[in-house]
Amino acid sequence: MYIERVTVTDEARAVIDQLREKHGELIFHQSGGCCDGSAPMCFQKGDFLIGSRDLCLGEIHGCRFYMAPDQFEFYRNMQITIGVTPGRGSSFSLEIPLGLRFMTLSRVFEDSELENVRPVGA
Repeated sequence: MYIERVTVTDEARAVIDQLREKHGELIFHQSGGCCDGSAPMCFQKGDFLIGSRDLCLGEIHGCRFYMAPDQFEFYRNMQITIGVTPGRGSSFSLEIPLGLRFMTLSRVFEDSELENVRPVGA
């Protein structure tokens, strides 16, 4: 059994459900510094062009989660948890009109976990 590279809080799951009901299938992309800095951004599938080099780190609550390969080098040995907090970011992410913003929390994998971390897909 793999240890996931990306997970999601229950609060963020509820927001994803709300956004999915309105917008349909969703994806996430970890922003690399534009607008809101390095924030997870949620888009309706097809509204954001996934780059040919972007990596899929896994799924959160049925949504594929992508990141650019150069940014992944910083996260290679970390588990990312997507949470949500009140506040309005300056990104183009779908939750912004709700007065909320997704946020990335990370922790370094323990040495004992590294061999069981889910491989990265393209």
